[in-house]
Formats: sequence, structure tokens, C-alpha cells
Amino acid sequence: MEKEIYLGLKKVFDQSLEAALITVISVLGSTPRKSGAKMLVFPDGTAIGTIGGGCGEAEARREAFSVIDSYTPIRHSLNMTADIAQEEGMVCGGVMELFIDYLGPQSDREQINLRKDYLSALENNRNPLLVTVIEATAEGLLGRKLFIKNNGDIFGDLGLEKLNRAAIDSAKISLGRSQPLLISLDSEFKQCETSVTKAAFRLLIEPPATVVELLILGAGHIAVPLAAMAKMVGYEVTVVDDRPSFANSARFSTCDTIICDDFERAIEAITINPQTYIVIITRGHRHDKICLRKVIDQPAAYIGMIGSRKRVKAIKADLEEEGVSSESLEKLYSPIGLKIGAETPEEIAVSILSQLINVQKRTIES
Repeated sequence: MEKEIYLGLKKVFDQSLEAALITVISVLGSTPRKSGAKMLVFPDGTAIGTIGGGCGEAEARREAFSVIDSYTPIRHSLNMTADIAQEEGMVCGGVMELFIDYLGPQSDREQINLRKDYLSALENNRNPLLVTVIEATAEGLLGRKLFIKNNGDIFGDLGLEKLNRAAIDSAKISLGRSQPLLISLDSEFKQCETSVTKAAFRLLIEPPATVVELLILGAGHIAVPLAAMAKMVGYEVTVVDDRPSFANSARFSTCDTIICDDFERAIEAITINPQTYIVIITRGHRHDKICLRKVIDQPAAYIGMIGSRKRVKAIKADLEEEGVSSESLEKLYSPIGLKIGAETPEEIAVSILSQLINVQKRTIES
């Protein structure tokens, strides 16, 4: 979950506010955001996050206001096909299916407490999988939730024991994935293809983070092609460097976030989760060591650091003397990248990105 959405939800529940949470549950064609994108809409029209802007987002806001007024969650299909896009001046075409959930004092008290527990599990790095009923023939089940922590503990109730069991079994499929999963069930609570059988229930299973993030520490010559290629394959890219002449939008025009600040201070302000991939390619031994010390015990999917074996060995030895465990340092990928004989910055970037993709795919398959 994006940090701004998490903080917005915390505000909603801590202050007993009303809001509607819009979640993109599936997409077809060219759309501005992908499955898992969220936007929080308040009764006064303010919002946190985005599902892409334009007239499509305006329509989603209108539906969100209706949800707030009725206290009732809905599913909504947002059609942004090419003829509509041209008429409204939109760049994208396609269809986004949305689930719009009511949040507020009119919610069931049990479900309010469950949401608070879910946010707490996120905060404490318990990596919970969240299951939401987004379609149901039985009355009163729409929007009900349960979540599963990474230790297997289960919290919540979808309203039917057989539905709970089916949800828990289906959730196992989502382990290690970074994208939401839609599950359709027939009246016997068995998975079905909606093209063949009309679903009696549909479940949305969301991992703790639906965006795969690449954090590049160091904005030198390798970072430029690495950031550009990583965006092409779908990573949300953040670049950090303490030099304004390097960490700027002119060099990194496609990046999502560019941070020009002291490395240690910048890392402290960044939320690192199991969908974060970290590449340490700063300009020298001292900065590499600072960065590695700050991230090595974080729950990142990948931590890689450039440098010769001798240099990396020296940094690891220094950190062990400072109290960093050898077990933590064992998860460091270094020398970084796959062995493809890379020499130029662009070739090295390819080798690093190849390793990131390889690690990501192995995580999903396992």
C-alpha cells in the first residue's frame, strides 16, 4: 500500500472520519493506473492518491460521494475507451473496474476494528494479505474482509464459514505476488471461470504492497539507464543522491521520485517493504557503507551493492565490527548483477535489471 494512502486511512480511523476508498481491481486495455491503485475521497471533495486523473477520475469521485451518502460499497466499471477518451481529451483508453468502499462511523464496528488491526499489521511489517468480498449473492457480505499475517494468523470473518475457507485457500496462491488477485467462486464455493459459470462470489486478494519499487541509491552514470529501463518493465523508481547536479529531473525524467538529500536522512524517510528492490551504486566506499547499514535489516526483496569483491568484503567486515549480524549481510547481492560481461554503464544496468527480474520471478514461483 502506498504510504500516503496508509497515512490517510490512519487519519480516517484515528479521527472517526467518513471517506470512500477507491481500489482498481482489474484493467482492460490502456489505463493510467494498474490493479491495486487506490484513491481516498472525503465528503468535502479532497482526495489522497490518484487512479489516473482526467474525467475518469472525476466519474470515480462522483461514485465515491454516492457511496459515502449511502454507507454502501459498490463495484463500478469505468469506461475510458478510445472514443470517450478523444471526446473528453483523455490520453488513455481502456476499462478500469473499481471497488469503492465506505469508511466511517456507519460501518460495522467489527469491520472497523478489523481495518485498524490490518493497518497495525502493515505498520509492524507483518505483510498481511487482505481479502475483500466484492460480489456476493448473499445479502450483507459485500465489503466484508479478513486478513492473514505472514505467520499464518487469520483475522476477520467474511460472513460464511465456507467462504472463509475458500478465501484462505485462495490466498495461498497470492503469496509472493505483487499484484491483486481476483477469485470467482460458484454457489458451491469452488473456483470458476465467469465466462462459463456465473459467479456467486468474487473475492479481491491484495498483497501488502501492490507496487514493485526500485530504490536506486546513487545517481551516477549507471543509475540513468537503470532507472529508465526499470520504468519500462514496470517498477516504481526512486533515485537518491546528495548532489543537485546529479539528482534532478533533467537526468531522470521518467522517475517517479527524485530525492536530493543526505543518504542517511533520505533513507529514514522512505518506507521499505517486501516489494522494494534496493540498488546501492553511490560514488564511493563511505556512502556505500552508510546506505548498506541503513537498509540491510529492512524487509526488502533485494539489496545489491556495486563494487569489487575486495571492497565489498571490507565494507561487510566494517559493519560486522559495528554490530551488524553476518546473517543479515549474507542476503546482500554483490558483486551486483548477472554475469553477462557488462562493461559500459548501459550494459551494467542491463545486468542489474536482469538480476532484479530473476529474483522477483523466483520469489513469485516459490
